[in-house]
Amino acid sequence: MSVRNEGTSGTNGKNAASKVLQKCKGGLITVAVASALINLLYLTSSFFMLQIYDRVIPSRSIPTLVALCLLALMLYAFQGAFELARSRMLTRVAGIFDEALGARIFKTVVKAPVKGHAGGDGMALMRDFDQVRTFLSSAGLPAFFDLPWLPFYIAICFLFHQVVGYIAIGGAVILTILTILTNRKTQASAKELHEIGSQRGTLLGAAHRNAEVVEAMGMGDDLSRSWSQINDRYRQSHRQNSDVANGYATVSKIFRIALQSGVLAAGAVLVIENQASAGIIIAASILTSRALAPVEQAIANWRSFVSAQQSWKRLRQSFEIVPETDAPLALPAPRQNLIVDGLISGAPGRQEMVIANISFAVDAGSAVGVIGPSASGKSSLARALTGIWPIHRGSARLDGATIQQWSDEDRGKHIGYLPQDIELFEGTITQNISRFRESPAPEAVIEAAKVAGVHELILGLPGGYSTEIGPGGSTLSAGQRQRIALARALFGNPFLVVLDEPNSNLDAEGEAALAEAIVRIRERGSIAIVIAHRPSALAGVDLVLMMKEGRVAAFGPKDEVLSRVLRREFSSGELRPTPLKIVSEGQGQE
Repeated sequence: MSVRNEGTSGTNGKNAASKVLQKCKGGLITVAVASALINLLYLTSSFFMLQIYDRVIPSRSIPTLVALCLLALMLYAFQGAFELARSRMLTRVAGIFDEALGARIFKTVVKAPVKGHAGGDGMALMRDFDQVRTFLSSAGLPAFFDLPWLPFYIAICFLFHQVVGYIAIGGAVILTILTILTNRKTQASAKELHEIGSQRGTLLGAAHRNAEVVEAMGMGDDLSRSWSQINDRYRQSHRQNSDVANGYATVSKIFRIALQSGVLAAGAVLVIENQASAGIIIAASILTSRALAPVEQAIANWRSFVSAQQSWKRLRQSFEIVPETDAPLALPAPRQNLIVDGLISGAPGRQEMVIANISFAVDAGSAVGVIGPSASGKSSLARALTGIWPIHRGSARLDGATIQQWSDEDRGKHIGYLPQDIELFEGTITQNISRFRESPAPEAVIEAAKVAGVHELILGLPGGYSTEIGPGGSTLSAGQRQRIALARALFGNPFLVVLDEPNSNLDAEGEAALAEAIVRIRERGSIAIVIAHRPSALAGVDLVLMMKEGRVAAFGPKDEVLSRVLRREFSSGELRPTPLKIVSEGQGQE
């Protein structure tokens, strides 16, 4: 069976782009004005040389030379000031870009795996963001602000002499062709380079995260060989991309230098034939070189431009995958029940269903133990109930409202979740238990720790609640991490607490604390969903839900289900439940 994909907002990327442009509008206007003044002031050297050769030398006037020098120095000072202002403003435009999208990029990186679109090593999107931001403040962007002034310079060349103007036009055409060829040749290689780089980073990141496994089982050489193969492809692709970009940049540079000499030669002919003055030779040469400089700079920085362009395209695609939505109306905190009706869910980004037609109801103060063989859909149910996996059909409702009707932040306040794969964050125990809330109430942190039965354990650590646990909680044992993660799930007294294999790393003392925690959850009027393989995790539950092949096989009071439905018959080595309370597809209970 297949289900429809989650819809995406095709205009969300455009909205993000327009929002950033709106915020950067003032800065970009300032850069454009500064570029205009800079390009006008670039005429200083050309006209200075023209005046030297056509006015100062023939008149042998030192006062005129001094006056021209002072004027040129003043104009050069203004040019330097505007250059500095433009570069500083571009840095601030990059800062505005960061400020406008930084938080959203972080949220998109976090949400992309939940939406089924986690690419590469998970940090590719952040690298794309950095690529665009770096280009905005680089020396390559000013060249694109200078390009529109090319016709102005060519017009000045025509004022000197039409031959000089035609030479400038010919040079501009050739450099434009080189620019087009550079773009065509670097687009494909830049895309390939990004894809191989993502594979390279993914493998390296996985080896880093599983360093203990790699060391214990001697996998270092084999993984190194696999990484080296990918790295060889990356190096070859990078070399190809660099060779193409550097080749065209070198050709454009040499061509511009040769063109400048050509203008000098043409000017000499014009002087010999008395069609131009000697000053025009030098001035035209400088002006032609300046006219074509932005094109040469654009070619030299084209690789960075293409990389930034492709990075921005991927950012916009990610914004469409994880669109911004308006915050829904704040609902009152749930207090009564959880009702699951015909729920169908599957992994994000996939059409195949993993669990289907799940229906049950739980009132406040109850705890449900979810059991069943491996791959029966227990963890998938947990992900659907917590909003991690999309609900394709049916619903999961807290006090009548589907979980999608709450914003992520509000839903998080009402739900506690302890996954199978426990991941703590680098920081203190207080930060981890409080979910990194800003200035959490100490009593709330301690209450969560006490309910989880981990308060005394934390006090026994060198720094107590201020203990730094290292990356991923590396300074703690697996059992300690699981118990602190349980306290995190209980922080803030959430109404629905979903615990997936909460006793997988616990000793007898930890299991006793877990059972007591489930009882405390029920006493305060919340609901607990406990997924378990070991019967000890069911000590505090009053209901049991059995799953098989992605569907509910049985649901009811714990003693009744465990005694009658979960009787094992060892013929064929399979679990064969009796018909009592077997839920048939779409028919309720038999």
